[in-house]
Amino acid sequence: MTSEESVPQRPLVFAHRGASAAFAEHTRAAYLQALADGADGVECDVHLTRDQHVVLLHDANLDRTSDGTGPVAERTLRQLRHLDFSSWKGARIPEVYGARSEQFLTLPELLDILRGAGRPVKLAIELKHPSPYQLKLEDRVLEVLRGEGWNAAGSTVDNIAVTFMSFSPDSVRHLLHSVPAQYICQLVDDINIHEIRGGLGLGLITGGAIANLMKATQLEAERILDARLAGLAGPGIDYVREHPDTVRRWLDAGRRFRVWTVDSAEDVALCQELGIHEITTNVPARVLNQLQVASPQGS
Repeated sequence: MTSEESVPQRPLVFAHRGASAAFAEHTRAAYLQALADGADGVECDVHLTRDQHVVLLHDANLDRTSDGTGPVAERTLRQLRHLDFSSWKGARIPEVYGARSEQFLTLPELLDILRGAGRPVKLAIELKHPSPYQLKLEDRVLEVLRGEGWNAAGSTVDNIAVTFMSFSPDSVRHLLHSVPAQYICQLVDDINIHEIRGGLGLGLITGGAIANLMKATQLEAERILDARLAGLAGPGIDYVREHPDTVRRWLDAGRRFRVWTVDSAEDVALCQELGIHEITTNVPARVLNQLQVASPQGS
């Protein structure tokens, strides 16, 4: 055993949509706070606007996280700039984190924030599906990154190490044509058909059809990880608890794990016990404190 192997390594800590327990998710304030908290990396979700800009939002619709309404894909970037994406959280934004009008971000703007970290930072980009632009989303994200100086072989932009994630097996397979497998994460959720069918409120037939489709997506995602097509496994913490044998099989096969969304002390301890490599959390400062580190780990 080498000296490097003998030293226990803590999980890397990714800030989920930034430090999103403190400030509105995906905002400038949330990402600046994540860097101040010492997060090793940050996570973001991306969609395309009507005029093909890559913007940071989780939902396909604007209703939950802005004072706008309707699909993101039907708005231009200029129209989105006029919306308020931070006030819904109710958190006062320090002046140093920018004005309310500066909180909404495009992917290039997030890269600029991360460039200013003064240290190596990791960026996990989740490509959201279904998208009205289908796999053009992936192509556009890669195009934007190349314009920012992204190096595909090492998947870096300056001090930023970039990885890509999706629940969509089609997205993952498409990315594999342009990105080395080690930088691609197949996300996996724990799908219970009966719970989904009951919770969708769409009626027995329609709800059942959607639930079955989601279950089929989960199974295909598992097949991708079993076949070692993607280098990173991205299960939710519920999946980790409910499928310990599958998790152990992937770990033993050399899959690198990025688990979401890990906020409680119990879940952090579970991930550490299992040897999980990366944790995505809304509370990076608290998780880092629990992991007893004084400064971010480089890689």
